Amino acid sequence: MAYKHLSLEERHYLELELKAGTSLNNLAEKLSRSPSTVSRELKRNKGLLGYRHKQAN
Repeated sequence: MAYKHLSLEERHYLELELKAGTSLNNLAEKLSRSPSTVSRELKRNKGLLGYRHKQAN
């Protein structure tokens, strides 16, 4: 299975849902991704101001 990056739309959705307080497991399910993928995305792209989709892209 090849690694597939999150799209800009998925990252934007991720940012909005995080601000709304949605859990990582629920986010992963809604995006049809594994929880570890969502967790890695946040770990790699979270700055002092939190997760921002444009910065992550």
